[in-house]
Amino acid sequence: MGLTLAVDAALAQRVSLAAQGPLAARGEALQINLGEGPCIEALNHRKTVLVPDLDDPGRTGAWPVYAQRARAYGIRAAFALCAVAQPSQPSAQPGLVLSVYRDSPGPLPAADLEVARNHLHAADLLLLTVPLPGEDDATTPWLLPADATVHQATGMLSYRHHVTISQALALLRAHAYTRQRDLHDLAQAVVHHGLQLPQLPPPDLTGP
Repeated sequence: MGLTLAVDAALAQRVSLAAQGPLAARGEALQINLGEGPCIEALNHRKTVLVPDLDDPGRTGAWPVYAQRARAYGIRAAFALCAVAQPSQPSAQPGLVLSVYRDSPGPLPAADLEVARNHLHAADLLLLTVPLPGEDDATTPWLLPADATVHQATGMLSYRHHVTISQALALLRAHAYTRQRDLHDLAQAVVHHGLQLPQLPPPDLTGP
């Protein structure tokens, strides 16, 4: 089993705050590289995503490539629990998702689901105690630096290519995908080794 905690961020849609277990590391790396998966779906739609069997195309239709590669890594079930925004701060509060990965198909037991929700609620309350950055702030102090290099590379590509942050992230992911490279490794090359990326159209992630 693996557990992760992630939050949405302006630069790359989501940032990993914590991960525990080999399945968690694999599941997180895939979502970062591909830009799809249960946690991203949960963040985008602000809903809980429970997929007891990654072999079920009816549950994984929004992220087929992620599901296929996750199964190859031994992930057979994934559950992404999304924190509900507090009424006092519905727009300012960043979305928070706790993900659970299992190496065997099947629903998450009710007791485990309740424990996961309690931990998510506790993490959500802690996150609310950290001041959010203002519009003029250049950093987001409520994020841990797990994905800092990807954020740096995205910002550099945005400046170099005169594109939006979202377009720069898509460009970075396109090159990582077409070259079969890990997104973090490619970001390291951009930030620390001056790697230049030519403009490329996003890859077709739904093809054979």
